Amino acid sequence: MAIVIAVSSLIVSNLLVKDLVVQEQTNMEVWAEAMRSFNSADETTDVKLVLKVLEGNNNIPVIVLGSQGEVQAHRNVALESKSAKDSLAELADIAHRMALNARSIRVDLPGDSLSAPDYMDVCYDESLMVRRLAYYPYVQLGVVLIFVVVAIFALLSSKRAEQNKVWVGLSKETAHQLGTPISSLMAWVEVLKENYPEDELIPEMGQDVSRLQRIAERFSKIGSLPECKPENLNEVVEHVVAYIAKRTSNKVQLSAQMPSQPLVVNICAPLFEWVVENLCKNAIDAMEGKGSIHLVAREETDVFSVEVTDTGKGIAKNRLRTVFKAGYTTKARGWGLGLALCKRIVEEYHHGSIFVKNSELGRGTTFRIELKKR
Repeated sequence: MAIVIAVSSLIVSNLLVKDLVVQEQTNMEVWAEAMRSFNSADETTDVKLVLKVLEGNNNIPVIVLGSQGEVQAHRNVALESKSAKDSLAELADIAHRMALNARSIRVDLPGDSLSAPDYMDVCYDESLMVRRLAYYPYVQLGVVLIFVVVAIFALLSSKRAEQNKVWVGLSKETAHQLGTPISSLMAWVEVLKENYPEDELIPEMGQDVSRLQRIAERFSKIGSLPECKPENLNEVVEHVVAYIAKRTSNKVQLSAQMPSQPLVVNICAPLFEWVVENLCKNAIDAMEGKGSIHLVAREETDVFSVEVTDTGKGIAKNRLRTVFKAGYTTKARGWGLGLALCKRIVEEYHHGSIFVKNSELGRGTTFRIELKKR
């Protein structure tokens, strides 16, 4: 509707401008006739009326040229030159441009020689008001288009915010629903430990239940500002490597390279572990369960960095900008939320950055996480 209104306004304004142009042309014809009357005035001519018509033009630029092209008079013309000689040359140039645009009226004057009739050319241009009216609809159209763009952006932002609320609510409800059965399982594991203290499988069950509790904790933190505290980045990465190594096949080789000194950084350990774990799981899927994953954590000049490199199938260059968007997945049964959540956790909760450092088809991909030093 805004576009329709703007286009309609543009059409109406153009019609009004055309009417004003025709009206100004008529006024200039009257003004030219008044000039002819003034130049050929005698004792019977009403000079006061002629002068009133000539002085009544206060907005239309006009230049009068003689039969030899000399400037005889001008009115409502803004000049840049200060000297009289330069002003005359500038006026002649302006009058020439006016004549080229078919805005010139020739006025014949009574002369003594038939071979060289006397005349003058009244050259004029559009008034400032007509020029402003000609440009105004386009300015109006531009403002309306900006308004439409802002409105569309606000609508998309509102829709995105609504979707985020749905996902946050779903995450928190999932964590809430998992809480009761996890607590029950933890209690049963303790009962089993008391009854069968020498059973080697019960501690493994306890670790899996603790893992479920950690997952529920992660879901509960989505949508709310997590508490970041100093953590040893080395231990966080090692914990992820140890967890992934126990739950993947022997065909996948995991290795980690970290400095000897602790890398202390303010993070939410459960959420950051989730990010690194997601990257590792995606790497395993990209390698189809066979290959190597190498993790590197280091301290650099301005940031702490973690890089996850795999030997998978790689990512095409035209896909590098979309890998972190919700819905992007290369798996037949994937939701495409893993990398989107990773990006949100790193950028919104930890004020860092995550990106694809490099990727080659058939050779592998390196994801890089950067955390600013506090």
